[in-house]
Amino acid sequence: MTVSIHTATDADLEGLYRIAEDMGAKHERHYFERCLAEQQEKKRVVLMAGEDSRSVGYVQLVRVPLYTTFRRLGIPEIQDLNVIPEMRGQGIGGRLVDACETLARVAGKTEMGISVGLNQSYGPAQRLYVRKGYIPDGAGMCCDDVPVRSGELRATLLLRPVSLDSLLTIKMIKSL
Repeated sequence: MTVSIHTATDADLEGLYRIAEDMGAKHERHYFERCLAEQQEKKRVVLMAGEDSRSVGYVQLVRVPLYTTFRRLGIPEIQDLNVIPEMRGQGIGGRLVDACETLARVAGKTEMGISVGLNQSYGPAQRLYVRKGYIPDGAGMCCDDVPVRSGELRATLLLRPVSLDSLLTIKMIKSL
């Protein structure tokens, strides 16, 4: 099996949407078109992993993340890492993370940020990031990129009538 990684283009849109669908991801309409437009503006990089002509994964390197701490410190953030289920466990996710780290180093960055969900479905990603050397940034749990203060989670849960599965995260950081 030979998996290659390349910067996504408009020609990859169908593959991006198929992977997202395979993963059960819910994105707003034209999500990947917006991401590719931001790539043209140098705000992010979308990387694709492919086996032969089949798209099997993608990741995004966001140069100016929404998370205040990363943005303030000039730390890029790896986001939206996805590998289709039947291709997991073959090192593809790790290679996508490595590719993002390489891009950050080339841009002169000395640290990389990453965010991971807290529920059970994110367990493999949590383990991958720890193996790759990422550690919690110390801010604790975040809800939609904002650190949750002690006692706030209950109020957040009561006020948000939506699933928080992908909104509750922990931010992690690594020296490059």
